[in-house]
Amino acid sequence: MDWGSLQAILGGVNRHSTSIGKIWLTVLFIFRIMILVVAAEEVWGDEQDDFVCNTLQPGCRNVCYDHFFPISHIRLWALQLIFVSTPALLVAMHVAYRRHERTKKFIKGEGNCEYKDLEEIKKQRFHIEGPLWWTYTISILFRLIFEAAFMYAFYHMYHGYHMPRLLKCSAWPCPNVVDCFVSRPTEKTVFTIFMIVVSAICILLNVTEFGYLVAKSCIRRSRRAATTRHHPNHENKEESKQNEMNELISDSCQNTVTGFPSS
Repeated sequence: MDWGSLQAILGGVNRHSTSIGKIWLTVLFIFRIMILVVAAEEVWGDEQDDFVCNTLQPGCRNVCYDHFFPISHIRLWALQLIFVSTPALLVAMHVAYRRHERTKKFIKGEGNCEYKDLEEIKKQRFHIEGPLWWTYTISILFRLIFEAAFMYAFYHMYHGYHMPRLLKCSAWPCPNVVDCFVSRPTEKTVFTIFMIVVSAICILLNVTEFGYLVAKSCIRRSRRAATTRHHPNHENKEESKQNEMNELISDSCQNTVTGFPSS
């Protein structure tokens, strides 16, 4: 799987994230994706070939393996990382939409001429407030849901996070209860516990970031309410002055754009 494409997309989202979000993205790529690609795939590469049962009954070993390991650990982790990373694409699409709207206004000569060129619009960093706050917060909630759901599915599917050495299987077409042995169970247990711990750290970071955004939004609202309470006419005066200035600048921009010679 090409994880570089995912890194390129999430790297653009990282510019508009909080400090906690940047830490989460670093943990995701270094301690989850890199470990999965570099080490874990080598550990689980021979899992079915080295799954040995003390019987020569045709099909018994395959049936027992499918019973105890319905899905590979590697594929389940890869699926988890895809689902956990997907909500960040909501933020990327939201930012791309806002940038596209500002680019259209700049080309048409609308707005207040706050940008020098298109390159400045592309490099602009958006603050997490307004509609972007809702998009960013919803993406964190989806991350939490996916992380918790996959951790529960992992525990329920494999009956815990410990890799047993010996498995007893009596599924058909096995003639009786046969003993099956897992290759490198201790090493696989270490990797499993490591991935679960890192996943728990990501959940903690997501909860912390969600609380930070909610607290920051509440503080901002309380400050605006206090300002309006003490200075009820101040906000209206400032808004009217800003609107007048925007109209003057917009008129000057229109004159500048229409004054260009047409090709």
